[in-house]
Amino acid sequence: MEGEHELVGNFLRELPVSRTAVSTIGDLLGTQTVAASDPTAARLDELQFDLGEGPCWDAVRSRRPVHHPDLRVDSTGWPVFREAVLAEGINALFAFPLFVGPLQVGAVDLYSNRPLRLDAVQERRASELADVAARTVLQRALESAVGDADDDLAEDDNPYSRKIIHQATGMVLAQLGIGPDDARMVIQAHAFASNRSMMSVAQEILDRRLDFSDPDLGSGSGSGQR
Repeated sequence: MEGEHELVGNFLRELPVSRTAVSTIGDLLGTQTVAASDPTAARLDELQFDLGEGPCWDAVRSRRPVHHPDLRVDSTGWPVFREAVLAEGINALFAFPLFVGPLQVGAVDLYSNRPLRLDAVQERRASELADVAARTVLQRALESAVGDADDDLAEDDNPYSRKIIHQATGMVLAQLGIGPDDARMVIQAHAFASNRSMMSVAQEILDRRLDFSDPDLGSGSGSGQR
């Protein structure tokens, strides 16, 4: 989609990075990828959401850029995600928070296949591009909400939408009679235990191929086991 390519293309054209992803994070716009340069960048974004750890979370919480110029030697607070990134042949990453004034929009992740240290000019330009991306994402979300634009980032058209996880959470809530936070945790735990993404598990729940109220599920013979 043209709007998606515009969001990530500026970072790739103006910075010496290999791939990038832009995501929304938090209550304002929800948590999901809105643009990615390639499937690997999108997959790493999804993994951060599933794990609840990674550079995008750190950037948003601190409201400051996150720099890891050499992941082979850098210490991080997210060991699982770090190993996943290294397994993809990525050796450096950066994350810049997306804010519009006090409004938390999300973050942009930048990945390099080789160790890389951004100089002062490059870091300043990355921050400027992040500011532009934050305003663009927020503006499109507002336009979509009032129906004033054919929005490239509309949730139903977004291939990275995590809407199905919210829908599946409601089904697990009904299956087990637990609260929404616990229901989401059940999905997350099942995804972790089966080495799958939460999106994959959520789709199985929505397709009614996985029912956590099934007494056989815990013994490994339920419909969700493969």
